[in-house]
Amino acid sequence: MISVSIVAVTSYTGLELVRLLAQHPVFYVSSVSARSAVGKQLGEVFPQLHAIGGANTVRRVDPALLVTEEPEQTDVAFVCLPHAAAAESVLKLLTRGIKVVDLSADFRLRNVSVYEEWYKHVHPAPWLLETAVYGLCERYRERIGSAALIANPSCHVTASILALIPAFAHGVIEPQVIIDSKSGVSGAGRSLSLTTHYAEVNEDVSAYSLTGHRHLPEIVQELEAAARDGGHPVDDALRITFVPHLIPMTRGILATCYADLKPDVHGRVPTAEEMYKLYEQYYANEPFVHVVNQAPHTKWTYGSNHCFVYPIVDARTHRLVVVSCLDNLVKGAAGQAVQNANRLCGLPETTGLSSVAVYP
Repeated sequence: MISVSIVAVTSYTGLELVRLLAQHPVFYVSSVSARSAVGKQLGEVFPQLHAIGGANTVRRVDPALLVTEEPEQTDVAFVCLPHAAAAESVLKLLTRGIKVVDLSADFRLRNVSVYEEWYKHVHPAPWLLETAVYGLCERYRERIGSAALIANPSCHVTASILALIPAFAHGVIEPQVIIDSKSGVSGAGRSLSLTTHYAEVNEDVSAYSLTGHRHLPEIVQELEAAARDGGHPVDDALRITFVPHLIPMTRGILATCYADLKPDVHGRVPTAEEMYKLYEQYYANEPFVHVVNQAPHTKWTYGSNHCFVYPIVDARTHRLVVVSCLDNLVKGAAGQAVQNANRLCGLPETTGLSSVAVYP
């Protein structure tokens, strides 16, 4: 048995971690913290947790667990705090010898000046950027297994880079890319805001952060790395237009990515069949990424840790179009965090994450 703590358990990602860990055969939650609910039982904050297990069942999450202000000593900690506050918590946990999966943005960017430019905050622990490992198992599986601090990727970024990494790694597209990404309202978090009130968001679709979203440098960083590792560096030429949209649904990310195909020496570009095969081969051994032959729906992923990717070629324009979708709270956050924690602890990545989507 491996003990885990959840810091900021009252967040959407914190609650999603509780839901997933309640089904985990090895991890058990022994500590939950949240300043807004100190002294309350977890089942009092989230009454649905009383349905976990029964009198003769081992409970991985006990509804009677008291919420504390600070996390207790555990083997692994999941940190669900916002940026800046997360880094301070992570630093304390690491000094106590606790392995950390951080779900904030504090350790995703390797360049501290880029972080401070986009997040308008002086990084509390910049020296940790050198040892933190970006938590995308599909790219950094081996490094994750030997790390102490994992920077869990964000939801928009996970959908976008899983859609584009195979093409960049094989050098088959030009370095000018457009990403149109749509997200459910839970991606904005649980805190109250005017833009996420029901009356504001219902029956409405809107684009936001058109002049630059904080997730953009994360996308650039990882696609540049994939191109470099694949022998097709684009460090100085990569130009990405990333436009997120808010959709009136609870969960889900759907990213549609566009890039011109790169002609070979004979002026020929890959066909749709060749691109599909390239993607199939790239993700052949990935348990949570599925290359499909039709445009995927966000409902295919609702409540699961799976991502569906659909690459096609527009023969008229010689353009690659890739549609990718996932659940922003699972593969885009808590599920990916559990996948990373599994790697940290030497468990199969799929442990506790076998559930399929809820449909319809």
